[in-house]
Amino acid sequence: MITLKPLASLKGIRHGFFTREGGVSDGIFASLNCGLGSGDDRAKVGENRARAAHSFDLPAERLVTVYQIHSSEAVTVSQPWTVEHSPRADALVTDKPGIMLGVLAADCAPVLLADPVAKVVGAAHAGWRGAHAGVVDSAVAAMEKLGAQRKNIVAAIGPCIAQASYEVSDEFQAPFLQQDEANARFFAPGKRAGKKQFDLPVYLAHRIGRLGLKEVAVSGRDTQAEESDFFSYRRTTLRGERDYGRLLSAIALEA
Repeated sequence: MITLKPLASLKGIRHGFFTREGGVSDGIFASLNCGLGSGDDRAKVGENRARAAHSFDLPAERLVTVYQIHSSEAVTVSQPWTVEHSPRADALVTDKPGIMLGVLAADCAPVLLADPVAKVVGAAHAGWRGAHAGVVDSAVAAMEKLGAQRKNIVAAIGPCIAQASYEVSDEFQAPFLQQDEANARFFAPGKRAGKKQFDLPVYLAHRIGRLGLKEVAVSGRDTQAEESDFFSYRRTTLRGERDYGRLLSAIALEA
């Protein structure tokens, strides 16, 4: 599990960007696959999620995730729900101690947020669609409704696909340039004709930086390139594999 400053220095707040190590799944899902949407054995995924929760000193039922849809939707969690009743969204916030907010990713960027003064935390799943649509903006707005203040919120962008690994088409950048022509700086010339290399974590850090938060940190880890530590949708696609595991990132207020 990876922790990042400034979150790691906050008292009363637990967080972690889990790697693929420490679980019970095998094969292409080895080993800490926490994605119930994968084709992995459901009991094994349940055990993996329980292990993650226990690392926060919480029972499995206190780990709360959503049905992720690559949106900008954020939900407020007042009490845990079952997986079957998970709302469709891509960000969660809470001011309740003992609730572990989790997001799943395999190249998309997980973002964890905390206001240590108001005791409000949040988690967001930001693929390129969610990042472009403002999923972290929505998470921050939801945190504010619980009493958080932007000047006190710190954020950390976890391991995700890095620019060197993220080849996209020339057309891919169109919505980003429509949003702001200055977004061209997040695209480098591609290694092949008609291609670009997109810098998702730096674009996301830029978007978050404009929100006026206290601090934003970026892990700098590349999920596609670092196979021993991370699952990757892009790597699976390039290999023609049938499925892939999902990495869990989570944050909680200590009870």
